Amino acid sequence: MSTNSSSTHLMTEGNILKEILLFSVPLILGNLLQQFYNTFDSIIVGKFVGANALAAVGSSGSMIFLIISFAQGAAAGAGVIVSQYLGGQNRNGVQKTVHTSIAIALFLGVVMSILGVLVSRPLLLWMDTPKEVLPESIVYLKIYFAGTIFTVLYNMVSGILNAVGNSKRSLIYLAIAKDMEPTLLLPMGFGAILVNLPSSGVLNQMMEGAGETHGIIQWLFEVGIETSEAFPLLLFIGIGAMIDFGPLLSQPIMFLFGAAAQFGIFFAIIVATLLGFDLKDAASIGIIGAADGPTSILVSQVLHSDYVGAIAVAAYSYMALVPIIQPPIMKLLTTEDERKIKMEQLRPVSKLEKILFPIVVTIVVVMILPTTAPLVGMLMLGNLFKESGVVKQLTETASNALMYIVVIILGTSVGATTSAEAFLNLDTLKIVALGLVAFAFGTAAGVLFGKIMCKATHGKVNPLIGSAGVSAVPMAARVSQKVGTEADPSNFLLMHAMGPNVAGVIGTAVAAGTFMAMFGVM
Repeated sequence: MSTNSSSTHLMTEGNILKEILLFSVPLILGNLLQQFYNTFDSIIVGKFVGANALAAVGSSGSMIFLIISFAQGAAAGAGVIVSQYLGGQNRNGVQKTVHTSIAIALFLGVVMSILGVLVSRPLLLWMDTPKEVLPESIVYLKIYFAGTIFTVLYNMVSGILNAVGNSKRSLIYLAIAKDMEPTLLLPMGFGAILVNLPSSGVLNQMMEGAGETHGIIQWLFEVGIETSEAFPLLLFIGIGAMIDFGPLLSQPIMFLFGAAAQFGIFFAIIVATLLGFDLKDAASIGIIGAADGPTSILVSQVLHSDYVGAIAVAAYSYMALVPIIQPPIMKLLTTEDERKIKMEQLRPVSKLEKILFPIVVTIVVVMILPTTAPLVGMLMLGNLFKESGVVKQLTETASNALMYIVVIILGTSVGATTSAEAFLNLDTLKIVALGLVAFAFGTAAGVLFGKIMCKATHGKVNPLIGSAGVSAVPMAARVSQKVGTEADPSNFLLMHAMGPNVAGVIGTAVAAGTFMAMFGVM
């Protein structure tokens, strides 16, 4: 959190009344917007569902108010501490408070979500909810509790922004969130709405003369994901067309960082099996630890997991939360001096090396793990388009038009697996929690391996680049750069971090291929 004039606003300067009004109006509008949620719930439910459902929504109101009040209270407490450090010009104090507050919000959000779903029924019984509306009330309250993590996180971020004098940004985020993997989460979320609307026809529909047939979303899911896995694989062509393997080729040892960061995947598998998931589901859940949405969808579908929707949502959510989750872990495991380490300039990589790389990797990896052929092959095909330099139209199509078309169809069709019966249960919350654990441990393993390399090279490797070994390209590399710049503004780690970052993509693909070979058939 920067404390310069561009990100803070001093309310003690200028016209005090004007400053207070300008600051308070967005807060008032934001609070009204939050309250409107319940109002619109009541309007929609009463108009389209019925009186019992409306009563169910109303019976949960006091509990929902309690959740929001708790989140706002925690945010207010964090805001006070941030304001104190900000007023004292203590930048390190502000940064530590912000990171600690976000970490606490994530932890409490997950705990409250899990506990809330488990105790929804006892709470409603304790509140003497009428028996005729009890089933609907339980479902509604479970849905609300499942989203508690986002309520707590939003209010915490809002409280921090308010503490630094920015009351407008939280309102904007409340109205419509931005830069949180919207390209896939938006169609996925809308697809989830469609499949849960009664008699919508997007899963099954009655056609005159043909009887019952598959609706558009069910058809897309069966053709593009369930039967052929075509949509996730086509997406890898676009990803490959955007990746530059040059930093990895410049320092091949960075392959080890990509391997180290996969530890979170295997740790999550162990924990998932201990929690009662079978090995196929556990392997699918583990891939979330790489923050790789397409691979998570592919593996979960190939292994016939019952939790494709939950795994997809968790994977893309943690991809979006990389800038929030990773920094506290990175700072906890490194010293100030380690974060200040400057790395030597990368050697130039020839065009021939870049052209040969996708070909050689495809041959070697597929010879060792044939099940990786579709995944690695599509990834490297897209990269070959890019590096050859002779098919610019194909490169542009793959990285833009093709990719975004597939993202729309993929996101919407995954919504077919998010019906309330399949999605709103304790297992879904376990998957979300396990995904967070996997991603956190993957980040930690990468940083710890970076510390080992730092010592082995006598201080030539900055451990921060190890966190980029997860597969979230290029966000994880940018986070390494950001944390390094905070320690030393002249430190430039982005290109060095891109090496582990793209190595993580290959490492995740290899891990996915291994799981598909062990537990399923491609």
